[in-house]
Amino acid sequence: MDSTLKNESEENYVLSKTLGGGPHGLGDPDDRTLRKAEKEILIPQKMKSKAKKEKCAEEVQNFGQCAKNNGLLMPFKCRDIAKSMEQCLAAAYADPVFVEKCTNEYLDERSDYRRTGIKIKNKKAET
Repeated sequence: MDSTLKNESEENYVLSKTLGGGPHGLGDPDDRTLRKAEKEILIPQKMKSKAKKEKCAEEVQNFGQCAKNNGLLMPFKCRDIAKSMEQCLAAAYADPVFVEKCTNEYLDERSDYRRTGIKIKNKKAET
Protein backbone atom coordinates (compact mmCIF):
# COMPACT_ATOMS: atom_id res chain seq x y z
CA MET A 1 0.00 0.00 0.00
CA ASP A 2 2.88 2.40 0.72
CA SER A 3 4.34 1.77 -2.73
CA THR A 4 1.01 2.80 -4.31
CA LEU A 5 1.06 6.12 -2.45
CA LYS A 6 4.66 6.67 -3.41
CA ASN A 7 3.92 6.13 -7.12
CA GLU A 8 0.93 8.49 -6.99
CA SER A 9 2.95 11.22 -5.26
CA GLU A 10 5.76 10.90 -7.80
CA GLU A 11 3.29 11.47 -10.65
CA ASN A 12 1.58 14.50 -9.08
CA TYR A 13 4.06 17.37 -9.17
CA VAL A 14 3.15 20.95 -8.47
CA LEU A 15 5.82 22.08 -10.94
CA SER A 16 6.70 20.30 -14.14
CA LYS A 17 9.85 18.20 -14.04
CA THR A 18 11.66 20.77 -16.23
CA LEU A 19 11.06 23.46 -13.60
CA GLY A 20 11.93 21.41 -10.54
CA GLY A 21 14.51 18.83 -11.57
CA GLY A 22 18.19 19.16 -12.30
CA PRO A 23 21.24 18.81 -10.08
CA HIS A 24 20.24 21.64 -7.70
CA GLY A 25 16.46 21.33 -7.98
CA LEU A 26 16.36 24.48 -10.13
CA GLY A 27 15.17 22.80 -13.33
CA ASP A 28 16.59 20.81 -16.19
CA PRO A 29 19.75 22.58 -17.45
CA ASP A 30 19.19 21.25 -20.98
CA ASP A 31 15.59 22.46 -21.23
CA ARG A 32 15.35 25.17 -23.94
CA THR A 33 11.63 25.93 -23.60
CA LEU A 34 10.53 29.37 -22.44
CA ARG A 35 7.82 30.28 -19.97
CA LYS A 36 5.48 33.17 -20.64
CA ALA A 37 7.24 35.43 -18.11
CA GLU A 38 10.58 34.76 -19.76
CA LYS A 39 9.24 35.57 -23.23
CA GLU A 40 7.36 38.70 -22.18
CA ILE A 41 9.53 40.15 -19.40
CA LEU A 42 13.01 38.70 -18.92
CA ILE A 43 14.15 38.45 -22.54
CA PRO A 44 12.83 41.94 -23.45
CA GLN A 45 14.71 43.33 -20.42
CA LYS A 46 17.89 41.69 -21.69
CA MET A 47 17.24 43.04 -25.19
CA LYS A 48 16.72 46.56 -23.83
CA SER A 49 19.95 46.61 -21.85
CA LYS A 50 22.00 45.06 -24.68
CA ALA A 51 20.51 47.45 -27.25
CA LYS A 52 21.35 50.46 -25.08
CA LYS A 53 24.92 49.27 -24.53
CA GLU A 54 25.76 47.81 -27.93
CA LYS A 55 23.44 48.81 -30.76
CA CYS A 56 22.41 52.34 -29.74
CA ALA A 57 25.18 53.41 -27.37
CA GLU A 58 25.89 56.63 -29.25
CA GLU A 59 22.21 57.68 -29.37
CA VAL A 60 21.75 56.91 -25.65
CA GLN A 61 24.88 58.88 -24.79
CA ASN A 62 23.76 61.85 -26.91
CA PHE A 63 20.34 61.86 -25.25
CA GLY A 64 21.89 61.66 -21.78
CA GLN A 65 24.21 64.56 -22.54
CA CYS A 66 21.35 66.63 -23.96
CA ALA A 67 19.19 65.92 -20.91
CA LYS A 68 22.04 66.84 -18.58
CA ASN A 69 22.71 70.12 -20.40
CA ASN A 70 19.06 71.23 -20.67
CA GLY A 71 17.54 70.26 -17.32
CA LEU A 72 13.85 71.17 -17.19
CA LEU A 73 13.81 72.14 -20.86
CA MET A 74 14.91 68.65 -21.85
CA PRO A 75 11.49 67.51 -23.18
CA PHE A 76 11.48 70.39 -25.64
CA LYS A 77 15.14 70.73 -26.58
CA CYS A 78 15.99 67.02 -26.82
CA ARG A 79 12.93 65.90 -28.77
CA ASP A 80 14.85 65.09 -31.99
CA ILE A 81 17.62 63.24 -30.16
CA ALA A 82 15.04 61.27 -28.19
CA LYS A 83 13.23 60.36 -31.40
CA SER A 84 16.44 59.08 -33.02
CA MET A 85 17.21 57.04 -29.89
CA GLU A 86 13.70 55.53 -29.92
CA GLN A 87 14.02 54.67 -33.61
CA CYS A 88 17.36 52.99 -33.03
CA LEU A 89 15.98 50.95 -30.12
CA ALA A 90 12.84 50.00 -32.08
CA ALA A 91 15.00 48.83 -34.99
CA ALA A 92 17.07 46.71 -32.60
CA TYR A 93 13.95 45.15 -31.04
CA ALA A 94 12.57 44.33 -34.50
CA ASP A 95 15.80 42.68 -35.71
CA PRO A 96 15.17 38.89 -35.62
CA VAL A 97 18.92 38.14 -35.42
CA PHE A 98 19.26 40.37 -32.34
CA VAL A 99 16.17 38.81 -30.73
CA GLU A 100 17.54 35.31 -31.37
CA LYS A 101 20.96 36.29 -29.98
CA CYS A 102 19.43 37.69 -26.76
CA THR A 103 17.15 34.67 -26.39
CA ASN A 104 20.06 32.25 -26.77
CA GLU A 105 22.18 34.24 -24.30
CA TYR A 106 19.33 34.16 -21.79
CA LEU A 107 18.85 30.41 -22.24
CA ASP A 108 22.60 29.80 -21.86
CA GLU A 109 22.68 31.86 -18.64
CA ARG A 110 19.61 30.06 -17.30
CA SER A 111 21.13 26.68 -18.17
CA ASP A 112 24.38 27.61 -16.45
CA TYR A 113 22.47 28.76 -13.35
CA ARG A 114 20.47 25.54 -13.25
CA ARG A 115 23.66 23.49 -13.66
CA THR A 116 25.76 25.31 -11.03
CA GLY A 117 23.25 27.00 -8.73
CA ILE A 118 25.24 30.27 -8.93
CA LYS A 119 23.56 33.38 -10.30
CA ILE A 120 25.31 35.41 -13.02
CA LYS A 121 25.71 38.48 -10.77
CA ASN A 122 27.43 36.35 -8.12
CA LYS A 123 29.78 34.85 -10.70
CA LYS A 124 30.85 38.29 -11.91
CA ALA A 125 31.56 39.38 -8.33
CA GLU A 126 33.75 36.29 -7.73
CA THR A 127 35.96 36.93 -10.78
